[in-house]
Amino acid sequence: MATLKTSRADFESVWPSLVADLQEAAKKYNVPQNALDWFTKSLEANTPGGKLNRGLSVPDTAMQILKRELTPEEHRDLSTLGWLIELLQAFFLVSDDIMDSSVTRRGQPCWYRQPKVGMIAINDAFMLESAIYLILKKHFRSHPAYIDFVELFHQVSWQTELGQQCDLITAPEDDVNLNNFDMHKYTFIVIYKTAYYSFYLPVALALMYMQLATPRNLKQAEDILIPMGEYFQIQDDYLDAYGDPAHIGKIGTDIKDNKCGWLINQALLIASPEQRQVLDANYGQKDDAKEAKVKQLYKELQLEPRYQAYEEKRVGELRRLIANVDESEGLRKEVFESFLAKIYKRNK
Repeated sequence: MATLKTSRADFESVWPSLVADLQEAAKKYNVPQNALDWFTKSLEANTPGGKLNRGLSVPDTAMQILKRELTPEEHRDLSTLGWLIELLQAFFLVSDDIMDSSVTRRGQPCWYRQPKVGMIAINDAFMLESAIYLILKKHFRSHPAYIDFVELFHQVSWQTELGQQCDLITAPEDDVNLNNFDMHKYTFIVIYKTAYYSFYLPVALALMYMQLATPRNLKQAEDILIPMGEYFQIQDDYLDAYGDPAHIGKIGTDIKDNKCGWLINQALLIASPEQRQVLDANYGQKDDAKEAKVKQLYKELQLEPRYQAYEEKRVGELRRLIANVDESEGLRKEVFESFLAKIYKRNK
């Protein structure tokens, strides 16, 4: 059977009506036109521009479980839930770029670096988050899972913020101390900062919408999707140093930004005392020559083949977990196979 997938165009067709809903929610309070225009510009600049994988995963998950195309109503509802993840992602990215002093995002200057925006971006980020709950209330207030949707978005936001906090205090840009880094902290950061909202959230939303969110199904989803999300972030860290910026849409800055990433943590595990001195002297510095020295050391330590070995081992483990999924309560192996297919060996 051909894989059931939502086209990007079909998914994007739902977005304009959500923008109209949000404009309506602002107009209720007689917002001045210039403020309404600014909010609309922020929504359009920060929400639809990415790969949309998280959002598309909601209707895709439902189709894989139902094994059929969606009805127009199901498509609209599940795509709307998908767009709420994209709004959550927009809220995180606008904030994250400020905290990291990032330069580019999706091939464009970061929102806070765009003309006249600056620190107004902080309030714009809050508004992107509020938009989630405005749309949930408008579209799903009478759905049996309404409160579950609300609580899930609150839970996942909290988990992501915990991960971000640990990341920021473990690796402050202005205080480089590699003794702060270890794989335990790294694993906590990536699971909470990335895996829950990027992998678990889309599947949990689809299950809740279809009223298949049994404790067993949610637990099975979590047990596979969290390690998959960890793999995805490790892959992201690898691509930051080894990927092509033209493919990725941003210039890798993890070394200069003193990021507690997978590569530096692996380097710290295997570096000789002399190599450790090179890392201490050069990591986390806003300096091209020092960044190049760290990258050279990564080569000497053979971190690229080390990553490739990790990838094959993790994907093997994930495939075994997927093969053992119990489908008796409506969950399907295809949901997880489709997630894995999107990320295995990706280059952007």
